[in-house]
Amino acid sequence: MKTCLVVDDSRVVRKVARRILEDLDFECSEAEDGKQAMDACGQSMPDAILLDWNMPVMTGIEFLKRLRKMSGGTDPKVVFCTTENDLAHIQEALSAGANEYIMKPFDSEIIQTKFAQVGLI
Repeated sequence: MKTCLVVDDSRVVRKVARRILEDLDFECSEAEDGKQAMDACGQSMPDAILLDWNMPVMTGIEFLKRLRKMSGGTDPKVVFCTTENDLAHIQEALSAGANEYIMKPFDSEIIQTKFAQVGLI
């Protein structure tokens, strides 16, 4: 079973994303900021990361830049899921190593489509 780390400071968003991803046969874990996500990846690198941009402690983009420098950190498919929808943010995310970009709000169909595009399903 593939694994996905859901990283978002909103508990509601994490729960909704987790339910969608579990329906797609992912085993999910959660982190509420980039620091917790770094710790989780240090213990066990997931196959996929659904990542928010704006979080306390460490932002999504800071997390992504650090992740890609970690041992095994180039392996996970990272899909940003955020309200930041301007071209500059999207370009920065993709330049930092994101594989895809989803705008909030999202639904099951959007996540399924984006995860399929990056070869996760």
